[in-house]
Amino acid sequence: MSQQIEIEFKNLLTKDEFQRIQKVFHIKSTNFSKQINHYFDTDLFSLKELGSALRIREKNGFFELTLKQPVDGGLLETNQKINSYEAEKMLRHLTFPEGKIRTILQNLNINLSDLEYLGSLTTLRAEQKYKGGLLVFDHSYYLNKEDFEIEYEVTNREEGQKIFMDLLNELNIPLRNTENKIKRFFKAKNNL
Repeated sequence: MSQQIEIEFKNLLTKDEFQRIQKVFHIKSTNFSKQINHYFDTDLFSLKELGSALRIREKNGFFELTLKQPVDGGLLETNQKINSYEAEKMLRHLTFPEGKIRTILQNLNINLSDLEYLGSLTTLRAEQKYKGGLLVFDHSYYLNKEDFEIEYEVTNREEGQKIFMDLLNELNIPLRNTENKIKRFFKAKNNL
C-alpha cells in the first residue's frame, strides 16, 4: 500500500498534435505500453460527489486498486496491489478486497455493497523524464471514443505549471480545459 499526492497538468491534443509531439520527443510505437482502468462507483455516484474516484488498473498482468481523493494542491492517491484473483472477484462479483482502501471507503460511509462496475478505459501510454518531472503521452479508448493527451507529473506545482505552459507554447499547442480520464469516461457514459 502506498499513498502520494498527485500533482499533474494535462492537456487534450488533436491526433495531429499528438503525432507531432511523438516526433519531437522521439517516441516510437514500441515505447507505448497498454493499461486498462476499470472504474467503480455507486449508482448515486457517491464517490464522484466526494470528488473521489475508484479504479483497478491492469498493466502487464499486474493489478492495482487506486482511490483518488481531493486534498489541497492535488489528489491523494492511495494504491493497493491486488492479485488477479482479487481483481477478478471485484470485477465479476463486486467482492471488495481487504486492505487500506476498504477501510477508507467505510470511513467515508460508502457502502461497499452499493459499488458497481461502470466499465473500462484502455490507454496506450509512453513516459519520458522532462525537466524534473515526468511527461506522459496517452492515447485512450473508451465507450466508442478515443482521445489523445499529454500529462506532466511533478512534485512542485508552481514550477511544474510554468514548465508545462512553456512546453505547450513552444509546441504551439493551445491550452485546453482537460478533465481527468474518469470524468471524461463518466461524461461519455452519461451520453450513451
